[in-house]
Amino acid sequence: MARSAPAFSSFTAGEISPRLEGRVNIEKYKEGLSDLTNMVVMPHGGVTRRPGTEYLGEVKSSSVKTRLVPFQFKTTDTYILEFGNQVMRVFRNGLQVLVSASKTITAITKASPGVLTSSSHGYSNGDEIYVESIGGMTELNGRNYRVANVTTNTFTLQDLFGNAINTTSFTTYTSGGTATEIYETAAPYAEADLFDLRFVQSADTMYIVHPSYNVRTLTRTDHNAWTFATVSFSGSPSPGLSGANNRPSVVTFFEQRLVFANTNNNPQTIWFSKNGDYTNFTVGTADDDALIYTIASNQVNAIRYLSATRVLTIGTSGGEYVLTATNDGPITPTTTLIRKYSNYGSAQVEPVQVADVTLFAQRGARKLREFRYAGEVNTAGYQAPDMTILAEHITEGGLVQFAYQQEPDSVIWCIRSDGTLLGLTYRREEEVVAWHKHVIGGVFGSGQAVVESIATLPTDRGEDELYMIVKRTINGVTKRYVEVLKTFDFGSDTTAAFFVDSGLVYSGGAVTSLSGLYHLEGQTVDILANGATHPDKTVSNGSVPLDFSTTTAAIGYGYTSSMQTLRIESGSVDGTSQGKPKRIHAITLRIYESVGIEVGNDSAEIDRIPFRDSSMNMDEAIPLFTGDKNIEFKGGFDDDDRIYVQQSQALPLTVLGLYPRMNTFDI
Repeated sequence: MARSAPAFSSFTAGEISPRLEGRVNIEKYKEGLSDLTNMVVMPHGGVTRRPGTEYLGEVKSSSVKTRLVPFQFKTTDTYILEFGNQVMRVFRNGLQVLVSASKTITAITKASPGVLTSSSHGYSNGDEIYVESIGGMTELNGRNYRVANVTTNTFTLQDLFGNAINTTSFTTYTSGGTATEIYETAAPYAEADLFDLRFVQSADTMYIVHPSYNVRTLTRTDHNAWTFATVSFSGSPSPGLSGANNRPSVVTFFEQRLVFANTNNNPQTIWFSKNGDYTNFTVGTADDDALIYTIASNQVNAIRYLSATRVLTIGTSGGEYVLTATNDGPITPTTTLIRKYSNYGSAQVEPVQVADVTLFAQRGARKLREFRYAGEVNTAGYQAPDMTILAEHITEGGLVQFAYQQEPDSVIWCIRSDGTLLGLTYRREEEVVAWHKHVIGGVFGSGQAVVESIATLPTDRGEDELYMIVKRTINGVTKRYVEVLKTFDFGSDTTAAFFVDSGLVYSGGAVTSLSGLYHLEGQTVDILANGATHPDKTVSNGSVPLDFSTTTAAIGYGYTSSMQTLRIESGSVDGTSQGKPKRIHAITLRIYESVGIEVGNDSAEIDRIPFRDSSMNMDEAIPLFTGDKNIEFKGGFDDDDRIYVQQSQALPLTVLGLYPRMNTFDI
């Protein structure tokens, strides 16, 4: 019987394919995991629990699929645009943008439904408003409603589930209060076309293209002042960018030119504006003149994307091209050259850029390829290796959208066709290419919650923000909520930890109940109160009672984070340990700022590691622990030996290493 103590000190291969279960001889096997759910691989080698998502608001209409689009004027002035069916709304600094003028409330009745008076308010039935600053009947404050039963000077309220607001039992109204409409503007785009829109931005102007719509600009003049306008092009000959069959599908900026590609009549053609004059497409031979280039190929290869880095990468349905200049200078009408470098073909999914690399979904949308410079353009040129070769199972069904979160850990977020959120920790310089999957809390129908759109915004606060639209069934009704992933760095203790989904934060005076949870009506929620776990509660009338008073809390859907190793290769007296009975009798778990962890052979056989001792009060936070925890393992000999680590409480978990001690029975 051989004794061994293998070390698992790096997980930078992430979750890898079941098809690699037999490749114990390769280095990535030692760095890989068979399961990595709701955890993120850090470039350093460890894995950490993803934070939860904070609820920001419901989309305009939860019956309509909706898309998020980032708009960045500068890192201190960023927006998330919510594109719905022929409408657009705006989020800024995690809040829904409101119109500039509020309406003053002068009276509210105690009735079913309660009637609000506001002289010449101008609302229409169905408008969404935010109510605040009411004196007396404070139960209505700080909440979104839909307007109903409109008259010239009065209206009633409905919650966002469509229920009339009964104010009979509310406190009597005394004075004041305002109602402010959620800002929105009409947009030309129908629901079915939203995810085929392509965008490119210059300062406060965004250009938007779709083959079924005229090219438009979206211009911002204030937080609540946005304007769509049809672009008028000039050029001789005609730029060919308007008309029923000549609207471009793809857009980018490159070397101070606005670039369009792929109309129905000319799917392989690219149009470049004059240098610095984005709407002028007058062609000529001068260096700054506009130019038109049609890719020559043996078959029609529609252009799927344009990616501008040091060069212009052109992805088509049949292959990947690079546009450069013959003299290594800027492109001109007489020096432009396009070369083909690979024949993989691209899916109809907008790629993502990381530094000078373009990552794109291969035709079929199952594989993510990395199009990168690999030598001289005229010799080795570019390569497009497969980033899913070790984890082909994780993209089953296809990828539909990407978003890149540069800070803190360089993660490419992806949406799978079934609504599962995937992550790829991507640090090519450190050879970190690690996939992980994320199941957002809540349910849709009889399955898991569905992520339908994602977008990222950079910040100056150390971590970029990941926004998402999540579809769930709540109280039998389909709801689509805009949520943001909270920061990974929550501080030095658990009082500010946030490991719940669609959650809210409370911080203030001591309270014995938490309110404002109307979006989770009827749902069972996890609670972290004063940094300590609290028994689950069910939301009723937008609130939950607490078993003890708290000054800080995070409350929302619970979720489980887990990791599981592959079959352990520890060697034996006569060679491999594979296929031989083994027993793990103990393990050292090296963790960082963690608490409340369960460890075992699998999810059905786990034990919780004790962190609280008899000197600690049950309603007080347990201090975060960094160091080693030694754990005895149950069970006997098994040839399917794995280590499973789980966090099911609303608490942090970061695993730096696993160090089992085991015996292998040679037979």
